[in-house]
Amino acid sequence: MALNIVWIAFILIAFIIAVIKSIFLNDTTIFKTLVDGIFDSAKSSVLDVAFPLAGTMIFFLGLMNIAEKAGAINWLARKLNPFMKRLFPEVPDGHPAMGEMVMNFSANMLGLDNAATPFGLKAMQSLQDINPNKETASNAQIMFLVLHTSGLVLIPLSIFTYRLAVGSTDATSVFIPCVAGTVITTLAAIIIVAIKQKLKWDFVLSAWIFAITATIAALLIAVSYMSPGLKNTFSTVTGNLVLLIIIVAIIVGGVWKKVSVFDAFIEGAKDGFNVVLKVIPYLVGLLVAIRVFRDSGALGYVTDGISYLIHRAGFNTDFVPALPTAIMKPFSGSGARGLMIDAMKIYGPDSFVGKLACTFQGSADTTFYILALYFGSVGIKKVRYSVWAGLTADFIGVIAAIIIGYVFFK
Repeated sequence: MALNIVWIAFILIAFIIAVIKSIFLNDTTIFKTLVDGIFDSAKSSVLDVAFPLAGTMIFFLGLMNIAEKAGAINWLARKLNPFMKRLFPEVPDGHPAMGEMVMNFSANMLGLDNAATPFGLKAMQSLQDINPNKETASNAQIMFLVLHTSGLVLIPLSIFTYRLAVGSTDATSVFIPCVAGTVITTLAAIIIVAIKQKLKWDFVLSAWIFAITATIAALLIAVSYMSPGLKNTFSTVTGNLVLLIIIVAIIVGGVWKKVSVFDAFIEGAKDGFNVVLKVIPYLVGLLVAIRVFRDSGALGYVTDGISYLIHRAGFNTDFVPALPTAIMKPFSGSGARGLMIDAMKIYGPDSFVGKLACTFQGSADTTFYILALYFGSVGIKKVRYSVWAGLTADFIGVIAAIIIGYVFFK
């Protein structure tokens, strides 16, 4: 219902703004801009998003099948069951979904988006298997999805790369702010959904949260003492090395457990393209709506309105030029990335605005895209409170990123 309202609102708002522009501003090109955007985004949704995803899906779902047959997923689920059981009380003990969700979160934390998506879609399918109402998102699916939209990334490698590309002399200076922002967003997501679902906040859950936060803090402190060159090398090597170790470990583990690894790989890989085919209609519909909303100028009006309100309230507005990145991020990762790069080009990659735009980019994930992708893959139509829970966590992350930006960059 929520996605349905958002989809209709985006298209109707874009149309109304286009009509107003054509009548009062004599903008004769606005309708062509919107129509061109519709065709372009419809095509790019398939060619630039869905098809590239297919190859990754096929490979990693094949690996997941090897890991499942070798018992690795169940082993991982058992080890983390005390913590995961408290976040996902509806999921049976030792269920494969537990291990699959951990694989997804781990890949995300390492900044390995291509690997995280297949793991996440596999986890969502496993959660759907135990969902009693197949068209309505279960509590476990909502918790998993909102945690995923919080975008917990410990190694924001892509942001470093873009900063270097636009001439930054201190590309890794946003490392700690990005991680601090995404950790706060993730903790907010856990708390928001836990309150809504009335989860038991006992000693075990609190201890796990504290231990995870302390581990991340220790990692940040250690990295903060590294030289800029060492930070970049650490970020570049760690994520890819860990992913390679996981791939090799799954294959070796399969051989050790006497699994016919290639046959298991082919069996799992066959599902990859089917998943992509299920997702394409959801991606096309949502990405087209986001594109016309942006091309109509609605996003710019939202940004200008927020800037005006902040200025009228008497607050410092130095952060406002970076704000479009934060507003776009829940809707479009590529759009937010483009706005981040624009901010760095206009104000300088090592300016306050440039660094803050990068912090916004690293503090959350593409909420609406993830909703369409993950729920679309299993045919969920009623998303319940997923949208507002995810966006509330994103909003908290934006506020946190602004505060962090002033602390670190001002």
